Amino acid sequence: MKKLTSEQLRQTYLKFFQSKGHAVIPSASLIPENDPSVLFTTAGMHPLVPYLLGEKHPAGKRLTDVQKCVRTGDIEEVGDLSHCTFFEMLGNWSLGDYFNEEAIRWSFEFLTGEDYLAIPVSKLAVTVFAGDEDAPRDEHSAKIWEECGIAKDHIFYLPKKNNWWIAGKTGPCGPDTEMFIIRDQEPCSENCDPSCDCGRYLEIWNNVFMQFYRHEDGSYTKLSQRNVDTGMGLERTLCTINGTASVYDTDLFEGAKAKIEELTGKTYGQDAEETRAFRIILDHIRTATFMLGDYRGIVPSNVDQGYILRRLIRRAVRFSKQLGLAGGNLRNVASCFVQKYKDVYPELAANEQKIYQELDKEEEKYGKALEEGLKEFNKVVTHIPGTVFPGKTAFRLYDTYGFPLEMTEELAKEKGFTVDVEGYKNAFSEHQKKSSAGAEQKFKGGLADTSEATAHLHTATHLMQAALKKVLDPSVSQRGSNITVERLRFDFNFPRPMTAEEIAKVEQLVNEAIQAKVDVVMEEMTVEQAKEQGAIGLFESKYGDKVKVYTMGEFSKEICGGPHAKNTGDLGKFKIVKEQSSSSGVRRIKAILEK
Repeated sequence: MKKLTSEQLRQTYLKFFQSKGHAVIPSASLIPENDPSVLFTTAGMHPLVPYLLGEKHPAGKRLTDVQKCVRTGDIEEVGDLSHCTFFEMLGNWSLGDYFNEEAIRWSFEFLTGEDYLAIPVSKLAVTVFAGDEDAPRDEHSAKIWEECGIAKDHIFYLPKKNNWWIAGKTGPCGPDTEMFIIRDQEPCSENCDPSCDCGRYLEIWNNVFMQFYRHEDGSYTKLSQRNVDTGMGLERTLCTINGTASVYDTDLFEGAKAKIEELTGKTYGQDAEETRAFRIILDHIRTATFMLGDYRGIVPSNVDQGYILRRLIRRAVRFSKQLGLAGGNLRNVASCFVQKYKDVYPELAANEQKIYQELDKEEEKYGKALEEGLKEFNKVVTHIPGTVFPGKTAFRLYDTYGFPLEMTEELAKEKGFTVDVEGYKNAFSEHQKKSSAGAEQKFKGGLADTSEATAHLHTATHLMQAALKKVLDPSVSQRGSNITVERLRFDFNFPRPMTAEEIAKVEQLVNEAIQAKVDVVMEEMTVEQAKEQGAIGLFESKYGDKVKVYTMGEFSKEICGGPHAKNTGDLGKFKIVKEQSSSSGVRRIKAILEK
């Protein structure tokens, strides 16, 4: 296998697919635009859903990118060899153009070619879809792999749970083929295959042949076009081709790891518990750096993305104490990541000071919360009968004040108590179930939702942003947007609450634009042309060479990729139902359209 740095792997991948006619597009934001179905961009395909469903992409039908992603379903698992909350996904896309024939042959060429990853063919195994009542057995993909040179006994047919990909419960989906490195260890049994967890097979790439749409009732219909959606995790691939023990031993973490060693006097890899603490700090501060530095960046708060960010920073603070990392040093760890990634993601350098300031502020707030938690502990412990500290109370200290269980156990021990750990775990589990159920209700819809109601609210968001600029200040701009079929939610920079008069004026201007009944006109143009025409947009790395610009008379001109009404007169009556604080310096409006 060819050893590559992270920079070399990114460039080698993009140049390879560029040579196959793919346009290189920039990474979208970590914060999904106008998509209420998830808190963060969780996969490379996420920002491209409208185009997978048939909308025309300005860059064409063949695309390739490196997408920033965050997954937070298993934060507690971070600290092992491979779990990361932030990761980069290498991807190539066919939007109704080529299908599995080309995708598989190019995957094989990139994996095995001497100029690329140079993986020996004998070390590769692949899986394909075994077929069921929804879709047939994928004999065609298996045949292509065999023609490429993959041995028949290295091709495995697996069921839907292994070889079918969908982001969420509904949306575009299809059978996939996955590629694995065969490691130098004996099979765990006669039936050892890539679906088992013995570690013999390590997944490196996934090609999804997206041709179906899964509905709420579990039924499938065919998409208007067949697509290819691929994903190769940068961190995992680096780890595999360079033979490192974990993702934390790749060049991505070298500088930050050395900085923690310098600041603590501890050595990574010498002690199991300390090594776990190193990894948690490295992962969480890298993720926090990208969240804070994103061009739609967020700040710590008690809700949604801000809550996840707060949790990551506070968890990093906890484990930095375990290593003896003095307070105020998280910014020095973050600085290493800014330096490492700033040439690839220039928004990190642009927001560098904000990253450091927010880390400092959150660390200080956490210190105060722990003080309050200590007072609460001392208050409740005097009223507990017996010598067992209740698990529910231990969880409340964790959830409200950030008290880790270990700290409660230590304090309880000093007072002659033991903690009901099982009760704590049950309370924690119950909290996760409620949060998950709440999120499912809260984040309904998504980019795949192109319904009339969503399109109308999306259009109203453009009109409202233009009105806010007129009423409040021309510098007002979007800091976040979340649209469902019922309402729009819009975050924008502004230092104070809006007055009743300002709210009424914004409503008036939007409704005047609606009553004018102007056509919503879409044009494709370059970013420079959009700037010259005065279009609203976040002019950073998010846009490709060409963009879609939506114009509504003289009132609004904005770069956007979402669904829109055909005429403002279709919208109904616009009404702001709530105006409130979202975070420091950011206000939030919730609004509806009445018929």
